[in-house]
Amino acid sequence: MDRELYGQYLDRMPKVELHCHLIGTVRATTFADLARRAGLDLPADPLDIYARVNSKPVDAALYANTRIPVPQGPAADEPDPSYSLFQVSDWVKRSLTRLEDFSRIAYEALADAHDKSATRYAELFIDPVDPKVWPFRYADILDAYIDGMRAAETDFGIRSRLIAAIDRSRSGAEALAVVEEVVEHRRDEVVGIGLDNLETAGPPERFADAYRLAKRSGLKRTAHSSEHAPTAANTVTCLDLLECDRIDHGYFVLEDDAVVARCRDEGVPFTCIFTTSRRSWRPWRRASIAEMVRSGLTVTLSSDDPGMFPTTLAQEYRIAGLELDLDLDRMRRMCLDGVDASWLDESERMQLRAAFADELDALEDDLALR
Repeated sequence: MDRELYGQYLDRMPKVELHCHLIGTVRATTFADLARRAGLDLPADPLDIYARVNSKPVDAALYANTRIPVPQGPAADEPDPSYSLFQVSDWVKRSLTRLEDFSRIAYEALADAHDKSATRYAELFIDPVDPKVWPFRYADILDAYIDGMRAAETDFGIRSRLIAAIDRSRSGAEALAVVEEVVEHRRDEVVGIGLDNLETAGPPERFADAYRLAKRSGLKRTAHSSEHAPTAANTVTCLDLLECDRIDHGYFVLEDDAVVARCRDEGVPFTCIFTTSRRSWRPWRRASIAEMVRSGLTVTLSSDDPGMFPTTLAQEYRIAGLELDLDLDRMRRMCLDGVDASWLDESERMQLRAAFADELDALEDDLALR
């Protein structure tokens, strides 16, 4: 197949985004504008900070014997100085000083997803409200996000929902409080919860009470798992104790053949991203995702923190199709698996899947790929 035409196909494919942190979508130029207005004391220009986002390797001995080797040294392109994803995210949060800022970043995230990646539907993680950072109520911030989402749908036709993030470095009681607030101020736009932050910062079992409440309240559930801890055990806990509907990342499930077989047989969806702030791990991510696909796991692609890495969902599709040599049928199936794994209600999901199938057929005809 002609690679240029295939690249066009990958760019133009309709897509869903299931694993994307809203704070991580903020444009560098928007951060610069908001940081200037907020009077943040930053170590460098915001655009330079974004260009130097890089989480350095940690605890190399922990990853010494993984099935797919994890790079132990720095990447060739690691910047010096560099800024961790968590530090930059904190600065971005502190730059949001008005409610309209939350509307703005939601609108811009969806505009960029539409324009750069042909994204038709997105589920965005939103961070818990820290009163030391944001002097606003959760309900008011939520309304601001929804204003931006609705404006983006009007302007671009892109639909979206929100996932309330739980910071695993916090306590189980704090996680339960997050879910209680989501339930108290229930909006149709908030469809589920997700456990994030470094996996080594908090075991999934700590958050069982929060996940039980989420399930009772009709919220969907996901968790970052088998991303930083080199074991499949946390994913088993997420499936059995937290009763997750899908798994974010999941690369280290490859450490256990029985868990791989279970996830394959049960059709557990994994939201995977090739590009990460830890630049030295990017080759390992590619090799792991390729093996997950070869193992028959249900892999969907996402962009995670596209503003800060930087990447786009279309770029992640290009990596799969052009660098890993996944063929058209595999990419089409991956695209539709993303729709199936979304948290739209069943009738909406079926309608979106049919629309995607029609659009993919038309695109393949247009590019003469069949």
